[in-house]
Amino acid sequence: MSCDLTAMGERARAAAAVMNVLRAPEKNRGLEAVADALLKREAFLMEENAKDMEAGRKNGMKQGLLDRLMLTHERIASMAEGIRQIVALEDPVGEVLSMKERPNGLLIGQKRVPLGVIGIIYESRPNVTADAFALCFKAGNAVILKGGSDALASNMAITRVIREALKGAGLPEDSIQLVESTDRETTARLMKMNGYIDVLIPRGGAGLIRAVVNNSTIPVIETGTGNCHIYVDETADLTMAADIIYNAKTQRIGVCNACESLVVHEAVAEQFLPLLHERLKEKQVEMRGDERVLQILKDAVKATEEDWGTEYLDYILSVKTVSSIEEAIAHINRYNTKHSEAIVTKDYANAQKFLNEIDAAAVYVNASTRFTDGFEFGFGAEIGISTQKLHARGPMGLLALTTTKYIIYGNGQVR
Repeated sequence: MSCDLTAMGERARAAAAVMNVLRAPEKNRGLEAVADALLKREAFLMEENAKDMEAGRKNGMKQGLLDRLMLTHERIASMAEGIRQIVALEDPVGEVLSMKERPNGLLIGQKRVPLGVIGIIYESRPNVTADAFALCFKAGNAVILKGGSDALASNMAITRVIREALKGAGLPEDSIQLVESTDRETTARLMKMNGYIDVLIPRGGAGLIRAVVNNSTIPVIETGTGNCHIYVDETADLTMAADIIYNAKTQRIGVCNACESLVVHEAVAEQFLPLLHERLKEKQVEMRGDERVLQILKDAVKATEEDWGTEYLDYILSVKTVSSIEEAIAHINRYNTKHSEAIVTKDYANAQKFLNEIDAAAVYVNASTRFTDGFEFGFGAEIGISTQKLHARGPMGLLALTTTKYIIYGNGQVR
């Protein structure tokens, strides 16, 4: 399937120029129209999704991935509700962040503005199509989407419904465009469109993110894979620690903020690991540990060097014992993916040391890593979890989809 990316880029630029001057009531009107349209066109969306589901089954797609791909009445309703929640969020565009008078009389301030055109490359979750559009649209941006081939029919249907709703509302339908080609060459060309796309956001597995980071000439916001650790300190409340780890590891295994790696102080290992092992047996979690873990848990599996850095997305947990908080911090900073890390402790000094020295987007004391989420952080929604350090870090809400420009008022000053 051929695809004229240059033409798409030009249309996106034109749409972004219109979006740049739209006010919040106009954007909210468009989003409400889209939410209504998704509900009205439910039968069409499910019919197209069924094509993807049938192809997935024929191709031997795993049940967990089929579940992520499937659209149901409840999921379409949830997509529409998610858009209405974004309508309720405060529009960040136009906010003046500061305004100061210089000695020469110039008034210099900063104003929040849209990024412009955002490109998003993502894998087989059709709901991302609606979610990503709504966040970009509310922040005044046009978006070019490139979804996975497994969800092509679903993504095309959702995009069609959104574009029709925008057109009917008198708003730029090219504020959302979908790259319908599924070949790698098109994806490679998309990553070189720095003349049209202002920022590129990959959402998916480690391979996709690495490919985009390594090959894009467009600035990339790196959304993260999550090798998330929980460190059980020697002063930890062990029952609390078991509860937190059980939640972080087993509530949802296929998400980036799930716990994949456990670090335990050797002073409590002998008491704590059997307690935790009994809890995790409920979900048949396999524990892969070092020599000390193998001595304590007879059915644990010997961990390899690779285990310390693996995001399993499965009922598997690596377990490392350490003799100090310094060793724990060093181990975590070596093997983590800069996503979310937690300490369970009663020691204030150790809590502060962990918060200060761990290099990650989100660092917790006595809480589950599963809270790293835009909704849980009070942002209403998110475009992804950024694990980089420039522009945006952590859950990315509407603010992360804007930038700033300086605005200067004068009365004839020259330099």
